[in-house]
Amino acid sequence: MREIVFDTETTGLDPHSGDRLVEIGCVEMVNRVATGKSYHAYFNPERDMPLEAEQVHGLSAAFLSDKPLFKDTVQELLDFLGDAPLVAHNAQFDFGFLNWELNACGLAEVGIDRMVDTLAIARRRHPGAKHSLDALCTRYGVDRSHRVKHGALLDAELLAQVYVELTGGRQIGLELSAEVEEVSTEIRSFQPRLGKFRPPRPHAPSAEELARHKELLESIDSPLWHN
Repeated sequence: MREIVFDTETTGLDPHSGDRLVEIGCVEMVNRVATGKSYHAYFNPERDMPLEAEQVHGLSAAFLSDKPLFKDTVQELLDFLGDAPLVAHNAQFDFGFLNWELNACGLAEVGIDRMVDTLAIARRRHPGAKHSLDALCTRYGVDRSHRVKHGALLDAELLAQVYVELTGGRQIGLELSAEVEEVSTEIRSFQPRLGKFRPPRPHAPSAEELARHKELLESIDSPLWHN
């Protein structure tokens, strides 16, 4: 099954208040395995960049000023997405901005039935724990050492690894394989310890022991073996 894991960066939290999409990163997966295909784009939001947002993702208005408008490259994005399910962390946020931009272009929204929210999955699997992308990377041992600021493509790549672990796709098989290999190695490496040879002990009764045994049997009154 083909799925697209994606992430967005924006100028703020609410597209209905004038915030815009400024970056999107998408990673293709087939049967929960990354294919190596991705899509990444920056967009000129045609507005200023609030300091709070720039501190999160590092994208300034000056950097985005020469980037294309969303409407100029939207078809490339839609071609990459196809009709695959779309996986995102706190997916309602990303879907909200994506669909706002699509509406602004006069295009149909992405159906909510295609949404896979890894935040909801994490809350079900780990109630009471931290569910941020950073926290999930730590939980599942996903290396995020190169993540200094939020970046849509990098975050999508990290989320793709977390998504596999959240859905049990790779972790269980690897752990079982490692355990089997460990036992197999132990069996192959087993070497029995050989001690000094000892001759067998004699167990046949002597003539004297046989005579004493016969005498004992004859002394028993009405033995059962005579009935």
